[in-house]
Amino acid sequence: MPPPELAPETLRIIPLGGLGDVGRNMACFEIDGEILLVDCGVLFPEDAHPGVDLILPGLDYLSDRLDDIVGLVLTHGHEDHIGAVPYLLRRRSDIPVWGSKLTLALVEGKLREHRIRNTDLQEVAEGDRAKVSRHFDLEFLAVNHSIPDALAVCIRTAAGTVLHTGDFKMDQLPLDGRITDLRGFARLGEEGIDLFMPDSTNAEVPGFTTPEKDIVPALERVFERAENKLIVACFASHVHRVQQVLNLAVKHGRKVVYVGRSMVRNMSVARDLGYLKVPGDTLIELKDIDDYRDDQVVVISTGSQGEPLSALSRIANREHPVIEVGEHDTVLLASSLIPGNENAVYRVINGLSRLGATVVHKGNALVHVSGHASAGELLYCYNVIRPRNVMPVHGEIRHLIANGDLACATGVPRENVVVVEDGAVVDLVDGRATVVGQVDSSYIFVDGSTVGDVSSSELTDRKILGEEGFISVVAAVNLHTRTLVSGPDIHARGFSENDDAFVDVREQIATELVTALEKGVDDTHRLQQVVRRVIGRWVSSTYRRRPMIVPVVVAT
Repeated sequence: MPPPELAPETLRIIPLGGLGDVGRNMACFEIDGEILLVDCGVLFPEDAHPGVDLILPGLDYLSDRLDDIVGLVLTHGHEDHIGAVPYLLRRRSDIPVWGSKLTLALVEGKLREHRIRNTDLQEVAEGDRAKVSRHFDLEFLAVNHSIPDALAVCIRTAAGTVLHTGDFKMDQLPLDGRITDLRGFARLGEEGIDLFMPDSTNAEVPGFTTPEKDIVPALERVFERAENKLIVACFASHVHRVQQVLNLAVKHGRKVVYVGRSMVRNMSVARDLGYLKVPGDTLIELKDIDDYRDDQVVVISTGSQGEPLSALSRIANREHPVIEVGEHDTVLLASSLIPGNENAVYRVINGLSRLGATVVHKGNALVHVSGHASAGELLYCYNVIRPRNVMPVHGEIRHLIANGDLACATGVPRENVVVVEDGAVVDLVDGRATVVGQVDSSYIFVDGSTVGDVSSSELTDRKILGEEGFISVVAAVNLHTRTLVSGPDIHARGFSENDDAFVDVREQIATELVTALEKGVDDTHRLQQVVRRVIGRWVSSTYRRRPMIVPVVVAT
């Protein structure tokens, strides 16, 4: 249902991505004609999205409201929170963007790639306050995550106070010593939080998330057992994990080479800003790797999610121009498995195993810990903050429901727990959050340099082409003499390349076309449907497949 007109002193919250998916995170806050955005990320495509490079949040909802946007707040530098920023700023380049030093540095790199200028980047840190407009007063709090410099944001408005955690966990002994500001959470709880929007990714996981430092022994064992080349694949923004690998490489006398454009770019930024400590003479260039024995090198690569064009996928497919994998080599996947990427990751693991490599991953060793708060941490936050209303964010619907159940378990009334998916319109008024409508926040597909021109029906066609193949049938008829002049000629791709396979059905098509002509059918469209039915039945009964069929009947 369409939302009602926004009443004065009502805060409207619309998730434009990230609720129902693990990715494309974006939330829209509106009050009295002003719009504040929190995060603007991408979702990476699955097998169901052939040819798609990225999926954007519901930016089209903002198309007619760009001048009303007073700011964009970025909670941290992961792609699912900042990856769509260039696509938003293409529409209006001077939107003020608020974020931490590392987050903005990563954004700046993206904007340079997209040749976007005249942006207003506002650096903030934990403890900062910012009055960004007449109606939005922000406070930033430190949170611990799998990337440095992550922030939660408290949004104060006349309609109430909102606390959005971004992605976070409560690692008490983090590698960088920067813990989640629980004292700040408690202070805000004492002031009163009208709406709490917590990370839901690990809401189904009991207890507390394993500390980052606990994986060091497992990583150490991988280094000790690696006989030849060692490849470590992780997220290109996981500075803490790269730091751990760098430290172990120095300890075991190995040089380090980055592989993958985003890895090289992000680690250079992190090093320049002081977030990554790289011992001298540790890094080497990819072009110099052949100057060292395999047991003297560690390759840190992108592609831990099985992305088809990533460095690791190319290595697994023997398509990388420099890096090869063989017997006695070791590949370490030091990352989580994002829902939806399972098939792609297992394809890469199988490809590497087929080449003789030993593949170590989260399924067979403690080589990764999550960056998200588990159920015990979320319960702790609910008890400290005591929010009036809760709207779980960041996760699939099962994660959101589990998070909502945790809120209820700590005493939040069930009617004050708003579990919704993308596009829901939630109004906060008089201390109560309620769902009042729905807007379109559907996927926007990026295909090469094209944004938004790929429809769902086109994706369905691409999937059929990829899985079932393609058959074209061309015939010429004379409508006056009611005869078949030539054909039918049948061509196939991804189905059967053998023309002899179609001998029987070619005769059936010819017979049915002549029969239809003799019955007075003089419409080429109807004749094409005759062709489609005949070959469709034949393919289904003979091969149990459903390829794309393109019949062409030409009248002469």
